[in-house]
Amino acid sequence: MGQTRQKHALGGGLTTRHVTMLSIAGVIGASLFVGSGVAIAQAGPAVLLSYLFAGLLVVFIMRMLAEMAVASPDSGSFSTYAEQAIGKWAGYTIGWLYWWFWVLVIPLEANIAAIILNTWIPTVPIWLFSLAIALALTGSNLLSVRNYGEFEFWLALSKVIAILAFIVIGALAIAGLFPHVEVSGVSRLWDHGGFMPNGFTAVLSAMLITMFSFMGAEIVTIAAAESATPEKHIMRATRSVIWRISIFYLCSIFVVVALIPWDTPGLKSVGSYRAVLELLQVPYAKAIMDFVILLSVTSCLNSALYTASRMLYSLSHRGDAPAIMGITNRKRTPWVAVLLSTGAAFLTVIVNIYAPARVFNFLIASSGAIALLVYLVIAVSQLRMRKRLELREGGLRFKMWLYPWLTCIVIAFICTVLVVMLFRPAQRVEVISTVVLSLGIICTVPVMSRWKRLVAWRKVWLQTSRQVR
Repeated sequence: MGQTRQKHALGGGLTTRHVTMLSIAGVIGASLFVGSGVAIAQAGPAVLLSYLFAGLLVVFIMRMLAEMAVASPDSGSFSTYAEQAIGKWAGYTIGWLYWWFWVLVIPLEANIAAIILNTWIPTVPIWLFSLAIALALTGSNLLSVRNYGEFEFWLALSKVIAILAFIVIGALAIAGLFPHVEVSGVSRLWDHGGFMPNGFTAVLSAMLITMFSFMGAEIVTIAAAESATPEKHIMRATRSVIWRISIFYLCSIFVVVALIPWDTPGLKSVGSYRAVLELLQVPYAKAIMDFVILLSVTSCLNSALYTASRMLYSLSHRGDAPAIMGITNRKRTPWVAVLLSTGAAFLTVIVNIYAPARVFNFLIASSGAIALLVYLVIAVSQLRMRKRLELREGGLRFKMWLYPWLTCIVIAFICTVLVVMLFRPAQRVEVISTVVLSLGIICTVPVMSRWKRLVAWRKVWLQTSRQVR
């Protein structure tokens, strides 16, 4: 009953081109343009293996998620499936963790965009740019889901065009068609200490960095629930995730490591894409990359607002959040959830200004392992729901490969990665912080259950009072 109500309460204004572009650009975040330099400096040219392993994990996870989403489209996505497959506490916990992840993304991305704009217009303070960007996108999300889809369509299209142009320019350079630049071929893949200069452990370490670049691929299963044909869009997006990762990540990173020595000084700070453009003497390389990064972080911020609000809306309709968060306006947009998500995001900014640094550092670190927990929950949910879904009328239209063996391998792999992170000082704090936050959320489950009983009792009491009168 709750699911039926949920499907009809939201806007449903996303068109085929909106969802298609969302699925294509869903895996392209600002970390591809900025953070890839850190991964390359750590693993060398073998970072291609890091992206390959992380990409395969995302392909498998998306396949599992699509199996459940095609059978039962829902704006709560994996949080709803976790509740059905594992238990109320699991759906409740992973839903709030996922909401928290995107709430933290909002101020961080707004700040990156504001810093770029401040370099163009130094007279305007960074905080004012950050506030203006966040408020503008909040306003866009409040109007209708179609506004979000339209805005995200053009931002996503810009990202796709930028990456394809970069790959073409890089391919021409590798082929030796830049006569004024003394660089060609792919010798950079091995002439600076070999293909794997820092060993296989560095490849695994870089994979932990690259893995979080793919966070956002699952948004299409949330957005598709607000389209006319969610099943078709989810299947199409899942089938295309392989070539999307191959082109946008593997091809573009191959261009970088083939042209730039992995140990180039300043690669982390400058960014891998900009380093290549400057090597090829492309005019205004910094300005071009600043503009692309600005579009990318704006897109990410826009999606963060949308995703956080829809998860909050879903939690509300399942009774895992106050009912007020499920209120929609005339455009059938969950406006309370949008405003609360934005407000919570800027509350973290206030904490950063006035609270001790260790408090804000804990908040940021607490999101570090959420991506892996989301992937783990999706895999466990699919493992437990397969037989139940097969018993439905019509069976399953979309299935995970090699069930249950491949699903079990993915679960074991994710658990191994989490253990490896615990033994690495750089990631240990992230895992511990995420676990502490998760336990804190789980501890609120009895409180929420008691609150729901009180609300239900109040409704019964009011109805009885009206009947007596």
